[in-house]
Amino acid sequence: MLEQDFVRYHYNGTFTDGKKFDSSHERGAPFSGQVGLGRLITGLDRGVQGMCVNERRKVTVPPHLAYGSVGAGDVIPPDTVLVFDVVLLDIWNSEDKVQTRTLSKPETCKRFVEATDFVRYHYNGTLLNGVPFDSSHSRNGTYDTYVGMGYLIKGMDEGLIGMCVGETRTIIIPPFLAYEEKGYGTVIPSQATLVFEVLLVDLFNPKDDIVVDVKEVPETCTRKTVVGDYIRYHYNGTFQDGSIFDTSYQRNSTYNTYIGMGYVIAGMDKALQGVCIGEKRRVVLPPHMAYGEKGTGGIIPGSAVLVFDIQVIDFHNPKDPIEVQVTHKPKECNLTSEVDDLIQYRYNCSLMDGTLLYSSDHYEKAPITTLGANKVIEGLDEGLRGMCVGERRVVIVPPHLGHGENGAKGVPSSAVLHFELELLDLQKGVPDGYMFVWLGDSPEPLFPAMDLNKDLAVPLEEFTAFIHLQVAEGTGRLRPGMDADGIIKDMFNNQDRNRDGKIVPEELKLKVEEDFDKARHEEL
Repeated sequence: MLEQDFVRYHYNGTFTDGKKFDSSHERGAPFSGQVGLGRLITGLDRGVQGMCVNERRKVTVPPHLAYGSVGAGDVIPPDTVLVFDVVLLDIWNSEDKVQTRTLSKPETCKRFVEATDFVRYHYNGTLLNGVPFDSSHSRNGTYDTYVGMGYLIKGMDEGLIGMCVGETRTIIIPPFLAYEEKGYGTVIPSQATLVFEVLLVDLFNPKDDIVVDVKEVPETCTRKTVVGDYIRYHYNGTFQDGSIFDTSYQRNSTYNTYIGMGYVIAGMDKALQGVCIGEKRRVVLPPHMAYGEKGTGGIIPGSAVLVFDIQVIDFHNPKDPIEVQVTHKPKECNLTSEVDDLIQYRYNCSLMDGTLLYSSDHYEKAPITTLGANKVIEGLDEGLRGMCVGERRVVIVPPHLGHGENGAKGVPSSAVLHFELELLDLQKGVPDGYMFVWLGDSPEPLFPAMDLNKDLAVPLEEFTAFIHLQVAEGTGRLRPGMDADGIIKDMFNNQDRNRDGKIVPEELKLKVEEDFDKARHEEL
């Protein structure tokens, strides 16, 4: 303590016999004044000099340094020795400034508090002698405010400048930069120095945009998201102090949404644009682009900056067709698959992140299907067309051509599927509803050609021999994948109107379908 310091102290004043003549404790208000200016009795003025806060000192003042031979009214007789029991509560000087001391600080600090920033912080507030007067921790809520705009006491406005999120510092504020002579209610006395231990939880500026830090991008990125795309992504959501408020990984389910269409908070809508499948990025969203001043659901407090670590699983556009990439094609490729063909193929089906969903290798026999018969998902059916035996290709199937929003067993909802395909076998087919077609013009007239023994009657055996002959000579085709003799028998029964076991010229009818593969096809 120096001359002209301001002090605040409690005291008991007694005579040498122990009789009390005065006490600040009994008045409920400590003494406040300035040292060394003659405003105190000389002995006490000298006696408190050199004291520290919370120091207790006994000061014995002889009469000539107290009230002398005059005394003080009826309270203190003349020539009386006075004894003061003093406890120093506070000390400051008009030249004092705000004092700050950093207690802990993150290793990296990319941004520091500036005037006009909005901050969220926890604090413990004490008087200089350690007596607590307030704590945000006890209310379980941060103090949220703008800095440097007059919303705080001047000393706190100054003391917060330069802090970074996660930093803890002590801020000591002299009374003239705090609540001055008025104090604050019953908790902060007049002319009190205030000590705050502050933990900065959050920091942003109303002019902030989102901040994107790309962590990982796949070597090949042929497409990036745009407005209108539908995306599936995993995320960890944290506050700036690192505490987690939500994670999709814990739910083992991606977050699925349209981009740029207002289905998510504005900052996320913006952050999801321009990403690649497999990309990882960290995005920092200021409150005005997140949940604003109100927060949400008791999980995210008002005015909270949000940090999302995002991993993009896949995305597509509702207008996307399938994507086909041929990885191997035989030198000779004269016959290719099309609708109604019977094919056998090998496949691996994965998510876009490489997670294998299912594979034909898991079964004893590769699958067989008829193209265009709704036996497989639409995108796969389309992707298998135009292939020749031995060809391999990669086919990307968007959800609306795959398993859609509902997904399937083992397939997440709205998942883009990655197929590796190889065509193993191909049998040309016939149009839907037909069992047999001519590959060119049918014999004219037809019945004499069928009547191999020329007896004007065609029994089942003769009809069967005739159809097999057409197939063998390449002039006709039976529906593949079915029992040939069974098909022929059905065809025979269709023409044997009177069910007498033979077809005669009057029973023979033709069923004509035009424009099948630019040829005329007929079924008996």
